[in-house]
Amino acid sequence: MRAVDLIQKKRDGKRLTKEEINWLISAYAAGTVPDYQMSAFAMAVYFRGMTMQETRDLTFAMVETGEHVDLSAIAGIKTDKHSTGGVGDKVTLILAPLVASFGVPVAKMSGRGLGHTGGTLDKLESVKGYRVELSQNEFIKQVQDIGLAVIGQSDKLVKADKMLYALRDVTATVDTIPLIASSVMSKKIAAGADSILLDVTVGEGAFMKTVAEAEKLAETMVELGEEVGRKTVAVITDMSQPLGQAVGNRLEVLEALQIMQGQGREDISRFICSLAQIMLSLAGVEKPLAAILQHLTDGSALKKFEEMVAAQGGNLEDLYRPSSARVVTEVFASESGYISDLPALDFALFAMKLGAGRAVKTDRLDYETGLVFDKKVGDAVQKGERLARIYSQEKLGENQLTEFKKNVKIMRVQRIPKEIIKIIS
Repeated sequence: MRAVDLIQKKRDGKRLTKEEINWLISAYAAGTVPDYQMSAFAMAVYFRGMTMQETRDLTFAMVETGEHVDLSAIAGIKTDKHSTGGVGDKVTLILAPLVASFGVPVAKMSGRGLGHTGGTLDKLESVKGYRVELSQNEFIKQVQDIGLAVIGQSDKLVKADKMLYALRDVTATVDTIPLIASSVMSKKIAAGADSILLDVTVGEGAFMKTVAEAEKLAETMVELGEEVGRKTVAVITDMSQPLGQAVGNRLEVLEALQIMQGQGREDISRFICSLAQIMLSLAGVEKPLAAILQHLTDGSALKKFEEMVAAQGGNLEDLYRPSSARVVTEVFASESGYISDLPALDFALFAMKLGAGRAVKTDRLDYETGLVFDKKVGDAVQKGERLARIYSQEKLGENQLTEFKKNVKIMRVQRIPKEIIKIIS
């Protein structure tokens, strides 16, 4: 077979066979198919799509390019969670220790930023000393010992996906359902958890822009999970505004700590507790939201998070360190009313320009920069009241401040934002 023939076949809208997909993915993982050809293939998929059978074959072909993690040595039903990404998405930092605080083991492999903001690993690496790379034995032992580990994807696990994941980020081929579904589920299947919660974000700040697209992606991933015997549930959630208050790696860690100290906004705390209830239920543990909220605010989740950070080499003093960004610019409201819109993508791109996200895969992140919003959609605001803080390494120009302010929409009528939109199982 030749890669160029398969690229042409998909470019022309034809269906690839299982054998063709297996050959292409294994050859890419082996290095005989170069990045430029795989980029062309990804773009062909972006425009031509894939059938469910092709997506299934792609997923399992990627699983076979690496090791499978065997979590059978860990007692209980192992749970995992994945988000399709968004702006200010620090959910894993809070949700994983919250679920683990109930004695349900969470063995999670996370990724770096895909697009405009940092990923879970980038956030954790803002803590001095935190190790995202553990051996499989270290990973399993840590979950046995403390019930929780969040690590990076090993080069030995789904090698083809790790290569393609970084490539898609810089070739404008991220937001296509077959590539998202196969990427997410190949990792989840190889990672070995018994049950999986999928947070499928939808809206301007997500890869899926419409609820219909998000539903299709969710249904595809749930089907892939159930096919290999993993209890899988997808939750479609709104990402039309940044999640929580902070956007930026260090700033999101600090917000996560505030939430686990009972000082977070009620909306994000309730949202995370709802996700935790689903994850616990997948593991056979039924808890009312009130009990879950208590674990979130009484220090139970925080203690588990600190245990994980310490176990993976993180410095607990540095964990609580404020951002070291040199300049903090406050933004104030020019009129009274209600916040009606905080377009997530616009603010993500703004934060990326400050250094909080990557434009290309080789970019180095500035962990300290980003945004913190005092007000969110639906909140009342008075003229002269602070709306947000911008953390940067250099003083902002007037054009930058104007750009930021124009994206904060204030109206006389209150608009209540959505949270969880739909559950698919």
